[in-house]
Amino acid sequence: MHDRYAGHWYRTLTFVQTTTRHLASGRDTVMTWYESVSVPGKLRIDIGPPADGNGVLYTADSTYRLQHGAVTKAVAGGNELLALAFDVYAQPVDTTLAQLRRAGFDLTKSHADAWAGRKVWVVGAAQGDTVALQFWIDQERLVLLRQLGPTVDARFNNYQRAGGGWISPDVDLLVGGKLVQHEQYFQITADRALSDALFDPHQWTTAPHWAP
Repeated sequence: MHDRYAGHWYRTLTFVQTTTRHLASGRDTVMTWYESVSVPGKLRIDIGPPADGNGVLYTADSTYRLQHGAVTKAVAGGNELLALAFDVYAQPVDTTLAQLRRAGFDLTKSHADAWAGRKVWVVGAAQGDTVALQFWIDQERLVLLRQLGPTVDARFNNYQRAGGGWISPDVDLLVGGKLVQHEQYFQITADRALSDALFDPHQWTTAPHWAP
């Protein structure tokens, strides 16, 4: 994955996300999120209009949750999807391997399989094991198609080109086999100039933002 795209993968990505949550009550809620990625290691999600100051910031080793521009929670540990979907293409391979091991993936296990009409490499589980924490990589494009664990199943669909890389603009999140969240991405822009302050939790509402 790294060697295929190193030096060509986009360094930033922005998009508007429609997030549909399917509630246990049978009702659906629809929200608009604004996402900003800086590769490697930073993902900012504005939940609702950026001016409201609500969202979450993932870095390589921390997660910050914010309300009205103030940090309400900060915990160690980032988001392994950062490493698998973005960072692997731009950072040293050893760094990615260390992150995935810390996240709980058994990198000594892998096998070939198929998913949604695509040939895949499955890493983290033996053939037939759909319970162990694992990720599925498209053999041709070398992009993440699925991350699967004991309860959560994240699926990345309909990949399209973005700059020198790829993005899945259609994502399904299942818990216990039931679809709980569907994401659709619009206004996808690669390699937009972004301020470093955009990824500083203490400048959440004062940093220049690309979204209106």
